[in-house]
Amino acid sequence: MNEKECQCQCQCKNPTKDQLQPSCQESNVSMKDQCQKLVMQEAKEFNTNPCHIPKEKKRVMASPLPVPCPAKDFYEPPLHKVVTKIVVDDPMFIPQYKTEGAACVDLVANIPAGEIRLNHRNTIKIDCGFSMELKPGWKANVRARSGLATQGLIVTNSPGCIDADYRGRIQVIVTNVGNVNPITLKHGDRIAQMEIEPVYLFDWLVVDALEETARGSGGFGSTGA
Repeated sequence: MNEKECQCQCQCKNPTKDQLQPSCQESNVSMKDQCQKLVMQEAKEFNTNPCHIPKEKKRVMASPLPVPCPAKDFYEPPLHKVVTKIVVDDPMFIPQYKTEGAACVDLVANIPAGEIRLNHRNTIKIDCGFSMELKPGWKANVRARSGLATQGLIVTNSPGCIDADYRGRIQVIVTNVGNVNPITLKHGDRIAQMEIEPVYLFDWLVVDALEETARGSGGFGSTGA
């Protein structure tokens, strides 16, 4: 029996040994891992979410068990938590997700003086009350909060990138680009948001020439206004 035939038996959320072929039972890979691997292979083959694979092509996904979508647990939602070490001045500065579906945590202003007035077109760096240690292979991006952006307060270098080997204080560079009047920021205000992303490294391949395209070197407005 080949690997795919073996994995075809691993369709349910928590398959039992009697639902697997003998070769699956003897495998060092967990039954759920077998099922997940198969689901991902099928999704890649049909370039779609496994729950949307056409019926006529669900040869591997088909299951005699009453499970609407065997892959559901792997896609709804595909949340991945990355343990990140943090040193904070006060628990109030631990970045929090404010809604269940939020992709970013909020960064809180650490302003010992109580508040800062930011004049029109002025830029300032604001401390966020903590430092952190990202795991290798991950980075954090700092972005503006939409509510503040509508008032003209933006993160100047958005998205500001925080590398995994950085151990300094987390600070946000903000600029008042909208209001002629000053914007007042107070201690404890949520001034920006931060997301975590995996890092993909360039692996340079030096060649004599690049593949040609219809666009070529056109840029800087070459496609029109």
